[in-house]
Order: sequence, then C-alpha cells, then structure tokens
Amino acid sequence: MIEGDPHGLLEGMLIAAYATGARYGYIYCRAEYPLAIKRLKIAIAEAEERKFLGEHILDSGFSFNLSIKEGAGAFVCGEETALMASIQGRRGMPSLRPPFPAESGIHESPTNINNVETYENVAFIINRGPGAFNQYRCGKTVGTKVFALAGKVKRVGLVEIPVGMTIRELVEGIGGGSSTGRPLKAIQMGGPSGGCIPERLFDTTIDVESITATGAIMGSGGIVVMDDQTCMVDVARYFLTFIQNESCGKCTFCRIGTKRMLDILTRFTNGEGADQDLALLEDVARHVKKTSLCGLGQLAPNPVLTTIRYFREEYEAHITEKRCPAKVCKPLIRFTIAADACVGCGTCTKSCPVKAISGEKKALHHIDSRLCTRCGLCRETCTFHAMAVR
Repeated sequence: MIEGDPHGLLEGMLIAAYATGARYGYIYCRAEYPLAIKRLKIAIAEAEERKFLGEHILDSGFSFNLSIKEGAGAFVCGEETALMASIQGRRGMPSLRPPFPAESGIHESPTNINNVETYENVAFIINRGPGAFNQYRCGKTVGTKVFALAGKVKRVGLVEIPVGMTIRELVEGIGGGSSTGRPLKAIQMGGPSGGCIPERLFDTTIDVESITATGAIMGSGGIVVMDDQTCMVDVARYFLTFIQNESCGKCTFCRIGTKRMLDILTRFTNGEGADQDLALLEDVARHVKKTSLCGLGQLAPNPVLTTIRYFREEYEAHITEKRCPAKVCKPLIRFTIAADACVGCGTCTKSCPVKAISGEKKALHHIDSRLCTRCGLCRETCTFHAMAVR
C-alpha cells in the first residue's frame, strides 16, 4: 500500500490528525523496505510543496508535520508500546498499560496508533460514505482485506478481497490452486504468529470471528499455502524459531517458554521425542499464551496449538513411530535407489556433494546411509525417478 499509494496513507493520517488535534505524526517503516521509504519521502515532499503538510495547511489554523522512522526490523515492534519506545530511541520492548497510548504515548502526549491499512480506508469512507464500505459485511467484520498469497500456490502476490469470501475461493479461485499439482494440505494465516488451517476447513468464511474460531488470526494478511508434502511439525518448528528469536525477553514465559517449545519441537523433528512431550508442549504453550505481556508472546503458541489440533497424527508419528509422514524431517528419512528404475547413468553420483553414492556405469547404484546428508540433490537430478524416500 505504501509503495503503491503513499498519498492515501498521508491523507488518512491528516484526517486523523485534524480530528484529534494532533500536530505531529510518525510513519514507522522497516528499513528493509527501501522502495516504500523512497516513495514515502517523495509523497511527503509533494504534499509539503502543495501545502497539504506543514504549518498552516492551506492557509488555515491547522498545522501537521510528518516524519519517517526507519525501524530495525524487530517483530516485537508491531506491539504499540514497543513501537513507541523504538520511535523515541529506546529498545523496542512492550510496557504495561495503563496508561494507554491515547492517554500518554510518545513523549507523554496522547497518541493515536493505527496500521497503514486502517489509515488508507479513512478517505474512502469519508468520500463514499460508510455504506460503500459496509456493503462488504460478514458477521461483525466489514470492508475489505489485503492478503499476501505465498507458498505452493500458482498465483502469488497481493490481493484485496471483500470479507465473507471463503478460504477456498481465495486460494483455489484467485490463487489458482496448487502450484505443484499435488493436493493442498493447509494454509498458515496471519504471519509468523498466525495459525494453520487444514484443507477440510477451506470453506470457512474470511472474517474475524470465523478465522479466530479456527485458532488462526487474520493479522497482517499473510497466507502461506502448503501441499501434502509439507510436514506440519516442521512448519510449527520453523515459525517458533522465528518467534523465539524475535522475543524481546521481557516476559519470563515468552523468553523461556518459546525456547522450551522450540526445544521440544526440535526433538520431534530429530526423532528424539518422548510420549510425555506432546502434553508438555501443549501445557507450556497455554501458559505462554496466558501470561505474556504483549501480542508476540500471546500469539506465539498459535502455530503449535493449531498444528496439534488439526494434525495430531503427524506429531504421534514423529514421537511413537520415529517417522515423518511427509518425508521432510531429515533425521527420520532415508534415501534409497529403486532397482527396477536405476539405469546406472551416474547422474546421482555427480550431484552428491558428500560422495555417498557409488556404482558401476549401467549398473545399479547404492547409497551409503552413513554418509548421506539427505540433501535431496540426487532425487532432483535423477531423470528416471529412481530415488525413493522412506
């Protein structure tokens, strides 16, 4: 939105400033988005040139100035009090409320905080009227929502949809369905701290109440599409790795609890899980959710709890059978060469980085499992599909 319509953001913030009597505004943008920052700077300069920003706007008594704060990319700064601390040059860590930002925020002044998507809607609602916005309604949720489709879907990218559309209509209709030709298994919605929704629930309507009921969140609108070759235990471990690294460390349960959850998930993917670990994982997740100070910790267990809720059988296979059903977790799989498919072309031996494959030309080749790192290069390069994963 910032890259495509920076003036829409400025207009929404100007209206908010006029309504609340604010004289100064900040746009907090990650430094990793240089194009957005570049276009914001151009838009602010254009607005100032036309006297839409600055002192005595359009010769009125209203003054409003804007500046850009380039953040360092800390995920925790999505929480409003951590964001305000970062703007003021302090470490981005959440603080207790009250006081709430509307009472005492940046520099102890009353502060109005909203995300880009909210501000971008303001001018539309004022110009077209609330009816134009409210025509898109599902339950208590109204308007439209921008989603970013990624993963194993044919058409990736940004799409704005009316609320009330189903997940299936979004993923299979607009997104074009699976990009691999394999059956879809689930989506992960709401960013790293969102939840996983299985394919059997793809007819769920996209509104806040319905999505929350699945255990996921709409959040920032990120959607990662996964097919049946995705290991849901590994997915939970992947997102917990990110969340644990991004924890500011202020809350004991978030700081230590996310680490303990990650340790347990890592044991599962390494084939070292014990029978009692699954109950322990759920217990730690519930405590982290209840006792964390900010949204990062409160939402951190979502990837874990939703994958356990919908894909418990995969966890049990990792724990009791020491098997990864999706054949993704490297310590739990083994590469073999099918005798009826191998022609001894030697392509696999050339692609293997650790020289784990041997065999005479035009004869059956063999893999030394003690040397094999399960990198999968042999499988990718074998044109005869002789490589099997067990």
